[in-house]
Amino acid sequence: MFYLAERRRTRRVKVGNLILGGASPIYVQSMVKTTTANIEATVHEIQTLTEAGCDIVRVAVLTNEDAKAIGEIKKQVQIPLVADIHFNYLHALEAIKQGVDKVRLNPGNIENENHIKKIIAAAKDRGIPIRVGVNSGSLSKEIKVRHGGVTPKGLVEAAFREISLLEKDNFRDIVVSLKSPYPEIMIEANLILAKQVDYPIHLGVTEAGSGVEGVVYSAVGISTLLTRGIGDTIRVSLTENSIKEVRVGRAILKSLGLLKEGARVISCPTCGRMLLKNFQRIVESIKDYVQNIKEPITISIMGCVVNGPGEGEIADIGFIGYKGEVGVMLKGKLLRRIKEEDVLPQLKELIEVVLFEKREKPP
Repeated sequence: MFYLAERRRTRRVKVGNLILGGASPIYVQSMVKTTTANIEATVHEIQTLTEAGCDIVRVAVLTNEDAKAIGEIKKQVQIPLVADIHFNYLHALEAIKQGVDKVRLNPGNIENENHIKKIIAAAKDRGIPIRVGVNSGSLSKEIKVRHGGVTPKGLVEAAFREISLLEKDNFRDIVVSLKSPYPEIMIEANLILAKQVDYPIHLGVTEAGSGVEGVVYSAVGISTLLTRGIGDTIRVSLTENSIKEVRVGRAILKSLGLLKEGARVISCPTCGRMLLKNFQRIVESIKDYVQNIKEPITISIMGCVVNGPGEGEIADIGFIGYKGEVGVMLKGKLLRRIKEEDVLPQLKELIEVVLFEKREKPP
């Protein structure tokens, strides 16, 4: 039997109403695609992400207008808000003044020690953490020359430069991330880091791309470390809608048993045994319907009787393809056969039954 490595124990760092690290859940993050100064669009995207299951959200702060918008955005959203700061430390100070829940600093482009000291003082005063966010694309030339390019050890060195500045001012509400588009570099860097610090680690394969490749690269990098007990929050970075980032992130956690909530749809890959005419359409309609369910529930939809009954027995709700009909299973028992077009209405009815039982059953 496969077992995850014991979760790495870290400091507990408060981000808004959440705690990163320690024995806390592993939280899913995303970053909005909007210009932060566009308050209406930014709030709308954050609310959509929240409904999709996002736990923490980050916004880009490129201008003072972006930083000033944070105060109004904070009033209208329910999840912790992180300010992504590059180059100009004054934007960090304004974001903190506006009530942001965490600041992300990139050591590759904020190097003035006096500026960092001012950010530390403001963060201390407001009681908010700082994420030391190292990306392979923004490593200093000096580090790349010394290490012969972008390497795991170079990423770690960049992080420790910033960490040492924070620690020198007795600041330890720190989260660290070491990211690269190359999973092998990101994995090795985080393995090194995890042995040397007790801060929570934010995992991600930055600039992973889009489509199948982006999802696979992200899943490989993030899940490899999670199976070793490393990682306290994750962000999937895709050149796609931010909602997909959240759904992929949650799917990674669910695949490892690290997230128990939400619906899981099990469906066959289809083959010559398929007995349903509109199987893929049925599967997609089921996934669309259950995507925002928070309670844990498993639904199986199989195209024939080879594996259908067996999968249906261990799912909360099961559908099995017969010639011209669909068998319906509830809690391992075959209830009836229905027409293909009646699958979704039947699913809606049975989900209410299952969820009612789960809510009524004592813990």
